[in-house]
Amino acid sequence: MAAEVASSNQSVDRALSVLKVFTGGRAELRVSDVAKATGLGLSTASRLLATLEAAGFVDRDPVSGLYRLGLDTVSLGGAVLNAHPVHREARQVAQNLAAELGLGANVAVRRGGRLFYLLNFEGRQSPRSFVLAGQHNPLHATGLGKSLLSGLSAAERRDLLPADALAAYTPHTITTHERLDTEIAAATARGYAAEIEELALGRACVAAPIRDGSGAVVAALSVSGPLSVIDLGTREPALANAVIEAADSISVGLGYVGPVLEVAL
Repeated sequence: MAAEVASSNQSVDRALSVLKVFTGGRAELRVSDVAKATGLGLSTASRLLATLEAAGFVDRDPVSGLYRLGLDTVSLGGAVLNAHPVHREARQVAQNLAAELGLGANVAVRRGGRLFYLLNFEGRQSPRSFVLAGQHNPLHATGLGKSLLSGLSAAERRDLLPADALAAYTPHTITTHERLDTEIAAATARGYAAEIEELALGRACVAAPIRDGSGAVVAALSVSGPLSVIDLGTREPALANAVIEAADSISVGLGYVGPVLEVAL
């Protein structure tokens, strides 16, 4: 019995490793690509892909023979998002914000040492040709990430992100914990974080934390776009107010009632 369970677990692990290969950036893959990425043999990779195809989780192009993720994965993703409390509370707020400002509106949560996008809406002045939901980005190089990190102490941030994890993506990226501490302290004091070309040149964002009923930072909301459109030099105060108000609205929907004040006896 134990051997059967171990074999079953191994099959599940292998099938999941195959599915995860398709999240690496390439939309279509050959069997040999999957085998190389997972370390599986060609016959094993082919068999797993055939099983996943029969289940609707991958599709095979009949002409090229290439595999891509199947539409049934969308059903799973939709079910996950619809059940997530932050997504439920944030979806309409973020959509309204994107329409009002003409910028991208994004909501993310922290998963380990990276941020995970729950949703995004693109405004008319900040279009994208791809969906951000489900993608990851570094915490230290984004406004969303700084807002998420504001819920942790300096010691907790160091445990979460070793010094070698603070990679430079542009010349403007923060790459030391000392600078990150200063940036997060300033963001906490004013209620929002800003990011200018720290992850990608030519782009900027303004972000604020989202809290749940316990007061913990559980997510973050940002507006983002090209530098020429977001124009933080003149728009930062207005954008910050809009983002803070929207994040607070989501927090209230999650049960947050504001900071608890200690009463002196």
